[in-house]
Amino acid sequence: MSGNKTVLISGAASGIGRRTAERFLEQGDNVHICDVSKENIDEFLATNPSATATVADVGSREDVDKVFSDLLTHHDHLNILINNAGVAGPAGPVEECDDDGWENCIQVNLTGTFYMTKRAIPLLRKSQNASIINVASTAALMGCPSRSPYVASKWAQIGLTKTWAMELGPEGIRVNAVCPTSVEGERIERVIERDAKRRGLTPEEVRTAYLRQTSMRTFVTANEVADTILFLSSDQASKISGQSISIDGHTEGFL
Repeated sequence: MSGNKTVLISGAASGIGRRTAERFLEQGDNVHICDVSKENIDEFLATNPSATATVADVGSREDVDKVFSDLLTHHDHLNILINNAGVAGPAGPVEECDDDGWENCIQVNLTGTFYMTKRAIPLLRKSQNASIINVASTAALMGCPSRSPYVASKWAQIGLTKTWAMELGPEGIRVNAVCPTSVEGERIERVIERDAKRRGLTPEEVRTAYLRQTSMRTFVTANEVADTILFLSSDQASKISGQSISIDGHTEGFL
């Protein structure tokens, strides 16, 4: 894809979002990011000075309004929206699931996706080959024990992907989802540590169990997810819509 498109990415100051933002910048696109962490945004902008950014919680309507106000201060159009912001939510059996943790996970992962998309659509309508990509999860395709809030939010993202592809397709706006498995980095290491404590296992035992869930016995990298996002956003994918693309080395099931 050639440069000079404008891309808005949520949760983009670290992990998948950051690598995706950097890849769009590398090919000459305009990138505006939002993230709840001011520290992470400041660090991102220090190494990517051509980007613009807003400190925002996508679960807050007021914060999302600020994202779009800032975006239009810097750019007069929007071609691509990537809904990447998300939290892991509480882990454990459903009867032990923390009510506040449930509500926060749904608010950020699902309602945040809704808030961002609703406000982006009027801008995307003005663009050629406009695209929305929701960053879901392999957990959105088969469920995952002890992860009820996260799974609920990600399954719902797949439903919205299908629904919005139907609604917006006649206007030339494509909507897809990517479904990564565990992504190498600090976040999955925190999840492993937490899961190990909950299950009375060592982190290495849990990591091995996670790896055995995929046929290729591997985690994926943020760069591999970014590659798929860039392709789905590109002119080469102009007829791909309503799809949920797994990046996972073939998940066989969750242990």
